Amino acid sequence: MKAKEIQELIDFIAKSGLNKVNIETEEFKISVKRDPDQKIKYVKDSGASHAAAPAAPLPSPQAAAPAAVAAPAPAAAAPANEESKYVSIKAPMIGTFYRASSPESPIFVNVGDEVKKGQVICIIEAMKLFNEIESEVSGKIVKVLVDNASPVEYDQPLFLVDPS
Repeated sequence: MKAKEIQELIDFIAKSGLNKVNIETEEFKISVKRDPDQKIKYVKDSGASHAAAPAAPLPSPQAAAPAAVAAPAPAAAAPANEESKYVSIKAPMIGTFYRASSPESPIFVNVGDEVKKGQVICIIEAMKLFNEIESEVSGKIVKVLVDNASPVEYDQPLFLVDPS
């Protein structure tokens, strides 16, 4: 991850009001956490702009693995009474939700489709990286909870699946 990308991430977190962000790719894991009452200060140094968040130093990609918080499984039970038999597939990261790989491509899954564990069900774009999101459960898609091309938060429910 380049310094400019880290700066963009910090700027995004500051503007969004998020207090915790976990990002995991094949190359690195990074976890950023800040105190909700703490303001992010910007410091000029040698003509380059750096953000300082004393409560949460950014780990380097090499040191990120032990410092990063393990991402929870994207599937968890839905709390609503009528939907208690359904499993919610949640966003493993923040970004923009897409139901297809491109505007011309077919949608990965529709309501009523059967999905298998490990099947790609959507894409979440984060910092110009398109991450394929796979189903953690097998079952039938009951409801799509997010509109295409909408921003999603970490752990936000995306789909309801009937595992029976």
